Amino acid sequence: MASPSKAGAALAALREDLSGDVFAPGDVGYDDARTVFNAMIDRRPAVIAQCVDEDDVVRAVRFARDLDLKIAVRGGGHSVAGTAVNDNNLVVDLRHMRAVTVDPAAEAVRVAGGATMSDLDRATQPHGLATTGGRASTTGVGGFVLGGGSGWLDRWCGLAVDNLLGVELVTADGARVHANADENPDLFWALHGGGGNFGVATALTLKLYELPEFSIALLLYLPETGPEATRTYRDVITAAPDEAGGAVIYLTGPPAEFVPPHLVGTLVCGVLLTYAGPEGDLRKLAEPLLALPHGAEVVGTVPYADVQCMLDDPPGMRNYWSAEYLTGAPDAFLDVFCARAGSLPVPTGTQHVLFPQGGAIAAGPHAYPVAFRDAPWVVHPFGIWEDPADDERCVRWVRDVRADARPWRTGDVYLNFIGDEGAERVVAGVGAENARRLAELKRRYDPDNVFRFNHNIRPA
Repeated sequence: MASPSKAGAALAALREDLSGDVFAPGDVGYDDARTVFNAMIDRRPAVIAQCVDEDDVVRAVRFARDLDLKIAVRGGGHSVAGTAVNDNNLVVDLRHMRAVTVDPAAEAVRVAGGATMSDLDRATQPHGLATTGGRASTTGVGGFVLGGGSGWLDRWCGLAVDNLLGVELVTADGARVHANADENPDLFWALHGGGGNFGVATALTLKLYELPEFSIALLLYLPETGPEATRTYRDVITAAPDEAGGAVIYLTGPPAEFVPPHLVGTLVCGVLLTYAGPEGDLRKLAEPLLALPHGAEVVGTVPYADVQCMLDDPPGMRNYWSAEYLTGAPDAFLDVFCARAGSLPVPTGTQHVLFPQGGAIAAGPHAYPVAFRDAPWVVHPFGIWEDPADDERCVRWVRDVRADARPWRTGDVYLNFIGDEGAERVVAGVGAENARRLAELKRRYDPDNVFRFNHNIRPA
């Protein structure tokens, strides 16, 4: 570590040189700047550099290297593991870098490193264009894409990394690097699932798709109808075109306008059927689900950007998530899945989610370090609660869901769905052979593991 006098002089110089704000412990605004959406995370960085452009990012990275500080990168700050902040090191905060530039003719979009999913979706929607995005509008685009990128459109237009056209990166030595299929192709490959291990992504370019209409059917069932509704959804989606997606979601009935009072605050089984197309086609698909007795429904054409906000998890809550990717969803698994919903912590924001895959996910390029592509289903226990006294029961419930899935799990995982579950799970996320190649590339681009606050790939 640098001497206090050197560190003080370097910090003063950074405050002077950076166009954005710089925060250190004791500064007004420091506590707000270090707060992330997961209230279980309470870390105290030595310095937070709120960058406004790529020049600021370069200055911040060189500052860290001069003082032998490691770097966390904050885009949306939505990592459940809290990797956007650290203790006693530097945070490069990109939240002021949120520009989104749409090129309708090229069906492409350039997204700055601090943009959220809402920034992206609201910019592309007026053009009738969209691409696979996270299922919460507050998710940061950068971390979402570089980690793989699963969302409501993935069965139709692939994972987010399948639509990655280029990345502008600041590496561990402060160099500016552009990576695409032609420039630095090895690095470009690593950024398709390797996360933030290789530098600060200051901008990403993504492929867009024409999406003039988006339709949904959201139905709430009583828990006793849940098993039949879950099996029906499985059968519907198995036979459906790639434009169809959605999930089964057990949750606490929300105080929403469409939810009758007797369901608010109680366990309900929700089924969301999404469709990248008109309402008429959606309704035909949803007929078996609509035929089952249900307590609430929303069916119709809804702007995609609005659907993206439907399941937002509010900041300031306590979060613990995980996932298991599955070989299938046979009746035996669905019985276990629905039974586990009976112990879901109610009333909390916790959700018990079953997503389909297949379609363009499975048909996508298998060369990338995305190991979960071929699994047809994923169970995603999504723990959200407010009271620290509920920590033990909510965390235990998430782990119980994982244990339930053991007989059907593939062993692969989408790293954005999990917190810090150890090095073996990182390998499960990228694949064993890919992990070796990533480690070699890590040695080339970040031999000192400066970017270690992530699902970390250690240099070979």
